[in-house]
Amino acid sequence: MQEVTAVQIDILEASGPTAANDLVAQLEALAKERGQMPDFASVHYNCLINPEPVMTSLATAGTAAIGASSCGGAMTHTGTTTGLSAFCLSDGGGDYGVCSLAFDEKDPFDVAARATKTALSHANRAGEKPEMIWLAVTPGCEERVLLGIESIVGEDTPIVGGSAADNDVSGQWSVLSPDGRHTSGIAVAVLFPTGTVSIAYQSGYVPTQITGTATQVTDRIIREIDNRPAATVYSDWTKGAVPGTVEPRHSTRPILSQSTFFPLGRPMASDGDDIEYLLAHPATLDDAGGVHMFANIEEGEPLTLMNGSTEELATRAGRVASLAKATSGTSNTQIAGALVVYCGGCRLALGDEVETVARTLRDEMGTNPFLGVFTFGEQGPMVGHGNLHGNLMISAIIFGH
Repeated sequence: MQEVTAVQIDILEASGPTAANDLVAQLEALAKERGQMPDFASVHYNCLINPEPVMTSLATAGTAAIGASSCGGAMTHTGTTTGLSAFCLSDGGGDYGVCSLAFDEKDPFDVAARATKTALSHANRAGEKPEMIWLAVTPGCEERVLLGIESIVGEDTPIVGGSAADNDVSGQWSVLSPDGRHTSGIAVAVLFPTGTVSIAYQSGYVPTQITGTATQVTDRIIREIDNRPAATVYSDWTKGAVPGTVEPRHSTRPILSQSTFFPLGRPMASDGDDIEYLLAHPATLDDAGGVHMFANIEEGEPLTLMNGSTEELATRAGRVASLAKATSGTSNTQIAGALVVYCGGCRLALGDEVETVARTLRDEMGTNPFLGVFTFGEQGPMVGHGNLHGNLMISAIIFGH
């Protein structure tokens, strides 16, 4: 193996009609400077941009590369970008492997298990437990995907990532690796870095005193809360801030933007005084009174109305990054860089205030580079509860030298 003195992370970004070609030129310049291409790369892009020239360049050089579309672009230590960004990790002493597969109407559990096995094989670490899994998946079956990955690497391997996103929830999302680009599928990276890795996964919302029980559920649709139509109950809980009925001559009604500040919290059992909440984001209403969610809800599950503010959502990411550093006692001088997952629904709700998110991360990270992606679902480990899929969540992965 090549000897390295430290893990090195570089963030590349480009915007405009030539973004992909511009990023390829930056990769070539980086390779010339370093003497080789990165060992691992995570590429994130506005869904209106074709990232495949970048992936081709990385694959040709033997880089383990993964990618996913991100709502409106991404954010880095320089601010937000509307184009194409790449998190590049140089670590000749580490091992990295990737794989992407389409679901093709197969059980996502089986597809995720197969992708994970293939990624481990590509890393020449078949049968071993990676330090962590970096995941990109299209929305809709994230819980099955997590179980599939865990069937290969175990429940104690951290799985962190996000659901691919587009700019308006119209389904223009995708994930990719050198194996291909998929509008319904999964991309998995297994990471065996030489440096340290620390992870935090939290929300930026607080619980209210309003609670209920999901008394009738079909897949990701809550039909009833406390034996009443879920849409009516949810609208009552928010004091009408979220509508409770579908407009005439329509079968569904989008409520994504109104519900962003009022998600449903799922209390997680806690041994201490503080209860942690895994969030679920209501997306649409139907004319039968159902509330369609971006996460699975179990029948009989307790629900708590959560509340968020613009200020809290804008500043929370920095505190999650701080928690990730504190988990391992990592100081800024020991950090190589970070990957941050931030909910795309929050990003849309914040509008121009999303620049504050990037600023608070920059304040926390100092001069160290980071890449933040905007997702339509977030996956991460919660202490005592394993790997979970939630909405409106934030995760930070701090890579040490």
